[in-house]
Amino acid sequence: MVDITAVSFVPKSKRNRLRHVLTTGDTGDLRWREHKKWFGSEFHFTGPAPLVMKTQAYITQWIATNPDG
Repeated sequence: MVDITAVSFVPKSKRNRLRHVLTTGDTGDLRWREHKKWFGSEFHFTGPAPLVMKTQAYITQWIATNPDG
């Protein structure tokens, strides 16, 4: 299976929560790294294409539906 990388920008108000979930949970074949920026962080997800795409879609939805954290 082909690995891909996708990037999600996560605002400062949410990056600690996402980092906590990623470090304490079982991410399976999903690898991630964080690049901190001024107003938030870029989370880079690498792994099997279906898993990465689902992860990015979930994070995008989570940010959009929970704007205050």
